[in-house]
Amino acid sequence: MSNGTPDDTTVRPADPTATGQPPARGRRRDSAPVARPSPRRVLADLGPREFANALIALVFSATGPVAVILAAGGQGDLSPAQLSSWIFGVFFANGLLTILMSWVYRTPLAFFWTIPGTVIVGNSLGHLRWSEVLGAYVVTGVLILLVGLTGLARRLMDWIPMPIIMAMVAGVFLRFGLGLVEAVWASVAVALPMAIAFLVVGAVPRLARWYRPSWRDGRGDRRVVLSGGLSRGVLDDGLIAAPMLQAPEFTLRAIAELVVPLAITVLVVQNGQGIAVLRAKGHHPPVSACAVACGVWSLLVSAVGAVSTCLTGPTNALLVSSGERDRHYAAAIANGGLALVVGVFSPAFVGLILGTPAAFIAALGGLAMLAPLQSAFVTAFRTDRALGPLVCLLVTVADVSLLGISAPFWGIVLGMAVSALLERRAAA
Repeated sequence: MSNGTPDDTTVRPADPTATGQPPARGRRRDSAPVARPSPRRVLADLGPREFANALIALVFSATGPVAVILAAGGQGDLSPAQLSSWIFGVFFANGLLTILMSWVYRTPLAFFWTIPGTVIVGNSLGHLRWSEVLGAYVVTGVLILLVGLTGLARRLMDWIPMPIIMAMVAGVFLRFGLGLVEAVWASVAVALPMAIAFLVVGAVPRLARWYRPSWRDGRGDRRVVLSGGLSRGVLDDGLIAAPMLQAPEFTLRAIAELVVPLAITVLVVQNGQGIAVLRAKGHHPPVSACAVACGVWSLLVSAVGAVSTCLTGPTNALLVSSGERDRHYAAAIANGGLALVVGVFSPAFVGLILGTPAAFIAALGGLAMLAPLQSAFVTAFRTDRALGPLVCLLVTVADVSLLGISAPFWGIVLGMAVSALLERRAAA
């Protein structure tokens, strides 16, 4: 791919990570905005592999994570209109942000919503009014924005060792690999053909020329239909989303309970995953700019009842799992465009996705996450000081929570503490 084509006027910054390794600690830098690629250049860079990765990442985001939203909304007895508005916000608005940031920085930057934060909100809806939660969303957005503007987000990410972060990422991603095994065991007719197709294409790479990743699971799709696994009445909630503006209510109890945990899940847990997987592939995500974008967008989406925006880890991992690094941004732009469509048609699309068997979704997500999971483990434990990453991994997988903050954060804290206390002494 030549930079001298008439369509591509982008001047790319020098890349010290041409080998694919993340920059050394203490020398990491954010990418700066570059000349925007033209629409023709984006389309030229959007090959079948990039589009397949974008589609798989979108399907991943529209399945399990949406189920978490529906479960959280059920805990607060939210109306179908409120849930539809929430889902519209997390897809349509964040799809716009993904397109904008990926285009401006010519770097894959996929934004969606914080899943741990959604769980926290669901637990709080048992005793907080929905309007109080919306008020906490607004305050959280302001806090994230301030952290991004002051540069604290970038300094924090540079301070945490990469092996610790990637151990946390491996712990989060591990459940998708385990879900694949469970799906094959529980639903042989649906999941096993998908796994076999994956292995065949991996063993004979030439087949991938005709057997694209997006087609690879077609056998599983047919099994879903033939086995009657697709639920009836998936379009009962309508076709077009109807976002509704909702007024926040600011109360001390909601702010005290939700703001700090939500901000931590965005800035450390979620953004930390996204930044780590992108750096591991040789990209230079603009940490401060991403934090600012998350803060601004969290304020915007709160108006339609959506939880805080974040730089997602699993979605970005899927977008950069294969293909040329210089074309990954096109996959992110395609992912954002697909998210716009899902946002507009969220009642129909989400109903269709959630109507498919759980085994199909688990197998699809597990197969797609194998390469990112392997990369996370390699980066986490390719070090002489592996005890800290190991503790971080174990705490994350244990899925413990404290003070309303989920396990990945505590995995980082305990992993760094163990590394500082034991491994530094051993090195001395």
